Amino acid sequence: MRVRFASVLILMVFLTMLAAACSPKKMGINRMADALSSTAGTFTRDTDPEFVRQAAPSTLKMVEMLLDQDPSHEGLLMTACSGFAQYSYAFLQSDADAGDPAAQSTRDLRARAVSMYERARGYCLRALEVHHRGFTQMIQKDPAAALAVTTRADVAALYWTGVAWGGALTQTPNPFARIGEIAAVRALFTRALELDEGWESGTIHEAMIAVEGLPALLGGSPVRAKQHFDRAIALGKGQSAFAYLALATAVAQPAKDKAQFETLLKSALAVDVSQRPSIRLANLVAQRRARALLSQIDRLF
Repeated sequence: MRVRFASVLILMVFLTMLAAACSPKKMGINRMADALSSTAGTFTRDTDPEFVRQAAPSTLKMVEMLLDQDPSHEGLLMTACSGFAQYSYAFLQSDADAGDPAAQSTRDLRARAVSMYERARGYCLRALEVHHRGFTQMIQKDPAAALAVTTRADVAALYWTGVAWGGALTQTPNPFARIGEIAAVRALFTRALELDEGWESGTIHEAMIAVEGLPALLGGSPVRAKQHFDRAIALGKGQSAFAYLALATAVAQPAKDKAQFETLLKSALAVDVSQRPSIRLANLVAQRRARALLSQIDRLF
């Protein structure tokens, strides 16, 4: 009888603690967090980049507000991580790339792009910290050791960390001051490839095109960039406009190969964005950039 009473008492205490932990406020926050975490796919499938341009900031700010209440919510961290990186590329860097390099408005856009990329990187690293405590410090001191503990479940976070970090490096006013960080970016993408080469139909290979498009002194190689391009096209069945855009800007343009540059951009424009709805927005943004570059081809070459 005493044993049964003790068991009932322990159960009552446990249920009381559980009820306190799952208060209406916390349950509401969790529901909102889970709902917002699933909105990323809605944006990436959208057909109107300008609509997303206006809608994304409010959504991302709401994500940040919820993270204040639940700092280790993995879904929210990944939404902020990928969301800020994509916003920076699609609506800040792309606009800056299309602007007058000498104009103050262009410099302001690049400054904002760096800020948003850094913001994204912070959330990406926090997402990795959920399962790998100390990752943020280790990746800067010893990338190989930090990445050795990552698993296939970390691929998305590794990829977006690399995108955000690399994006910030390309847009910063003095990239030479941060040359040492390029190794960490390369290591992030390389590890992601080792863990899941086919992730998102070759998306990691697309990122590596840009990495290998760096000057040889920084470890770049046009040959390896082309290899990553070929693999990205194979895995993605040629349905990603960004793969063509990446090779055009990372390899053909620096090599002053006008014919290849033009062919690649026209291939990007030929991609049917309806064939892969999950990246429809990214394809539309890449095609917008391709059109802008084609309109400037005589100036660029």
